[in-house]
Amino acid sequence: MTGLRDGFAGPEPLREDVARGLCPAPAPPPDLGPRRTRHELASEGGMVELHESIAALLASRGQWRQAYHHLRSALDLLSTQDAPRVPEQLRHEVNRLRREHAEAREQSLRDSLTASYNRRYLDERLADLLTVTGTGGLAVGLVDLDWFKQVNDNYGHLLGDRVLQRVVDLLQEALPSGAFCARYGGEEFVLVLPTIDAARAVAVCEAARIRIERFPWAQMAPGLRVTVSIGMAHEPDTGQESSITAEQQLIEADALLYAAKQSGRNAVAYRSADEVHIAGLAEQSSGTGAHAVGQ
Repeated sequence: MTGLRDGFAGPEPLREDVARGLCPAPAPPPDLGPRRTRHELASEGGMVELHESIAALLASRGQWRQAYHHLRSALDLLSTQDAPRVPEQLRHEVNRLRREHAEAREQSLRDSLTASYNRRYLDERLADLLTVTGTGGLAVGLVDLDWFKQVNDNYGHLLGDRVLQRVVDLLQEALPSGAFCARYGGEEFVLVLPTIDAARAVAVCEAARIRIERFPWAQMAPGLRVTVSIGMAHEPDTGQESSITAEQQLIEADALLYAAKQSGRNAVAYRSADEVHIAGLAEQSSGTGAHAVGQ
């Protein structure tokens, strides 16, 4: 003991070398590599991306409150240090929502009666195709059922609906790759033929007309006969973005459809060398092949 404080002896201080022996210095922490950010930790678990995907899908369906909750969950994950594992049930839920979203999207672009594409898809897709160059050309065939009102009047609208469904099946048969059929309205349909030259487009439309003419309609109802007239407008590929709009090409096809009707129906009308030509019933009647008609 050394020294007194208020009459009591104080402890003798430890020497430095003795203190080091009794309390050794802690070992340095192991090297864990570079420190990861909170965003990296959360992203590794995949939860942030899943919540964001669910939020986007819900928002596209107008379920704003549920979408908000999932976004909040994603933000909460970004503020934590630990990265939770993605529950398998949540993965299945995301996949289900994605499938439902894709199905809903597809249904919104289809005609409910014929399952062909609808006017909305036609307008969107045709506008996109007209901006594509280096494809060889784009053809639009406007198809109208001949005397269809008489079919409804004589056989009823239920059979008329069945006729429309069968016509769509026949129009879609043997279409070139990338081509599609869309319902334009009522008994009018549009064949969109991308990446095609004018001669091939006429051949595709004429083949569709023949399939419909030769189908055994009488098996559906005694005395039933169905034919179509088609106006085919072709926009050649000039190597530059088309100068016409989708609406203008449809207007041209409509004018040619009128020419096909005027020629006697059950025909395909198209323009070549600034003249309107008719293929189909008119060429069969004349026996001389497709020919030009007056404007």
